[in-house]
Amino acid sequence: MAADEVNPDDLEIADELIAERRSEAPGETPEDMTSWQRPITAVIDTVNYRAGQIIALMMVPLIAVVVYEVFMRNSFAILQDAGFEDFARALGLGPTLWVYDTSRMIAGMLFMAAAGYGLMRGVHIRADFLYRNWTEKTQATVDATLYLLFFMPSMALFTVVASQFWWLAFTTGETMALDSAWQPILWPARIAMPIGGFLLFLQGIPETFRAFHKMGNARERVFLRLLPIYVVVFVWLMLAIFVPDVVPGGEWFTEVMKARPGLSKPTIGLIMLATMLFVIFIGFPISFTLIFLGFVFGIWGANFKLTTLLMTLNTNSTMLNDQLMAVPLFVLMGIVMEAAGLMERLFASIQMIMARVRGALFIAVLIVSTIFAAATGIVGASVTLLGIMAGATMSRSGYNVQLAAGTITAGGTLGILIPPSIMLIVMGPVLEVSTLDLFRGAFIPGALLASLYLLYTLGRCWLNPALGPVLAEEDQPVTSRFYGAEVALICLGILTLCRVFGLSLGGSLSGFVPFGGLLLLVATLLVAHRAYRSLTVLRIVLPIAVLFHIAMVFAHIGAEGSLPIGSIIFAGFIVLLAVLARPIYGRDAQEGFYFSQLWDEFFAGLMPPTILISFALGSILLGLATPAEAAAMGAFGAILLSLAYRKFTVPSFFDSLVKALEITVLIMFLVAASNFFGAQFSSLGTPKMMTEILLGLDLSPYLVLLLVMALIFLLGWPLEWVPIVLIVVPILLPTVEQLDIYGLERYDLMVWFGILVAVNLQTAWLSPPVALSAYFLKGVVPNWDLKDIYLGMMQFMLVQLFGLVLLFLFPRLVLWLPAVMSGN
Repeated sequence: MAADEVNPDDLEIADELIAERRSEAPGETPEDMTSWQRPITAVIDTVNYRAGQIIALMMVPLIAVVVYEVFMRNSFAILQDAGFEDFARALGLGPTLWVYDTSRMIAGMLFMAAAGYGLMRGVHIRADFLYRNWTEKTQATVDATLYLLFFMPSMALFTVVASQFWWLAFTTGETMALDSAWQPILWPARIAMPIGGFLLFLQGIPETFRAFHKMGNARERVFLRLLPIYVVVFVWLMLAIFVPDVVPGGEWFTEVMKARPGLSKPTIGLIMLATMLFVIFIGFPISFTLIFLGFVFGIWGANFKLTTLLMTLNTNSTMLNDQLMAVPLFVLMGIVMEAAGLMERLFASIQMIMARVRGALFIAVLIVSTIFAAATGIVGASVTLLGIMAGATMSRSGYNVQLAAGTITAGGTLGILIPPSIMLIVMGPVLEVSTLDLFRGAFIPGALLASLYLLYTLGRCWLNPALGPVLAEEDQPVTSRFYGAEVALICLGILTLCRVFGLSLGGSLSGFVPFGGLLLLVATLLVAHRAYRSLTVLRIVLPIAVLFHIAMVFAHIGAEGSLPIGSIIFAGFIVLLAVLARPIYGRDAQEGFYFSQLWDEFFAGLMPPTILISFALGSILLGLATPAEAAAMGAFGAILLSLAYRKFTVPSFFDSLVKALEITVLIMFLVAASNFFGAQFSSLGTPKMMTEILLGLDLSPYLVLLLVMALIFLLGWPLEWVPIVLIVVPILLPTVEQLDIYGLERYDLMVWFGILVAVNLQTAWLSPPVALSAYFLKGVVPNWDLKDIYLGMMQFMLVQLFGLVLLFLFPRLVLWLPAVMSGN
């Protein structure tokens, strides 16, 4: 490896939101840190590090129990449909009673108990738009001040209140009675709340000490002189809140907390909102800011009892949310697939297949990025891997840097939209709509954006071939003289397998023959493999495949009574492929025709991830599995693929578990904190007041929605998608719900609005000054100028905005597939 090349193994690409992940070993402290602070920092760091390692292992039983449930339920359904119900019951197959609740509790404990580990590793998200421009001493001074004033009191309150909440469940034997047929006791899962809060509180001590160290000796001495006073005030405050009778002034403080302000509650909410924005832009971790402000303004605007009740109930509901359970599993699936190196093989093969086409590398990048987007929603990983795979080749082939950079970064952003998107999983509970419908609604917009990127790049190359020239002769693969027929036959074969897969998945054949759909799929695969190896068989199979597709078109006419334009276009495409494949019947084809070796590499890279993604995503879209079940099966399948490709090792898998845990903590703890903040904000009545003001302006509902989208677009420049989805969207939601747009019902309006927000937030990855995609790409292609990367990204941001306009004007692009797949 050359000196200036980047080693992918050295890059932290597990998640783009982790801007300050620590590189030092747990327990490692600077030698010049104050002597008495070093052992305290080292011990607490080590405690949280070991706790995180243990908690990460809980993903294994989480996958195991969900996979067990899917196997038991679907095995029973298959045998029942085949007429073997009694045999299935004798084997003990069937839906379980305990897996649903067990899996929810394990998933909730994952992020809650590991919150201290997340802080130790530096993964809690902060909006460092202003923070990054300050000197290290200023950053440290602000951090230390906010840790002492915000973090330590809020985490102490959280820990005590969560302990009381757990103790109540323990002493009363409370069960999960409202939404569970199994009704397990709650205290084993709920104990994660006080443990997580306590470990977070502990980790605040070394974080404060680190800030002391970075601010310099002079400023540290000032803080250390004030520290004893702070500790006394802190202890008095905690005692005055929880046991006011035992401390001087405790009863007075209780009366002060009961006193109601002269301001109205909505006005207090506006102050709460302004304070939140101010503190977030200062750069303090967002989760802890929301918890502290939720406590302070909740007590000020309402009372202590209501505030603590909202905190415990919202945290508990986040822990037991079955939709959010898919987050750690899909993240793990993507990380394991990325570690298995499947995308590199796929990219190399597509690059070779398209070698004789202008802009071949653009096509390869966009195809691979679309497939990888369906495997993982991790934008940082996608951009980095695409940059490693394509950057050097594009430079060597004379590709335009701006267009190349734009293609890589735009392709990488598809991961936050194309299902199974982590953003959409998080957004479902916020909008109070099914994640399944959001996935269905995002399918066509994701394909639309990928198509727009492809049309833009190929159109530019057609107008100016110098932007993406044909690869040099030495870079082109060795193929037969009938390469056009090869391409046509491969396309026809893939389309045939997809149609047979659809028939098999639909179960229409199982009524005639037990396991008929599965048998047909296996038989088709065997015939396809034989035709791939034998020209004689291929000549026989080709007309059968064409007739099969034509017959399916006529069957569609019989079922629907009409022939949609899409079916006509598809039938014409099949005929075109058959015409292009005609040369295999010529006399010289017997000796000169063969499938190039590059197709072997293509299928080796394409089929495993595509099959895995198809089963995981297809089972969700067709309603055969919940997102959490599909995520568990996807993670399990990714592990099997890693084993099959001989990439699986216990240390690497454990590292994947830890990385998945870090991302889970980042997202899920912020979900819990924002739910608490949002509940307090709503209880003050501010969203209702803001809605009445906006609607009172007598603006067109379309204009109001445009203003909302413009605000989200602007906020996407300094902020990441997580705080926007969890904080900004809930504030705007009451206004959007009141809009009469295209006559949509509330549910359809929310699904459409959610996809508009998702597409809108894609622009955040391509818009400076934050635009982390640019820094990921610059890190792996250092010879590309950052200005050129920005200019390339801006081009594709305009393409994204054009796609957003289309979705705004034609909501059926979003709502058609959910309606069709739900039977409406």
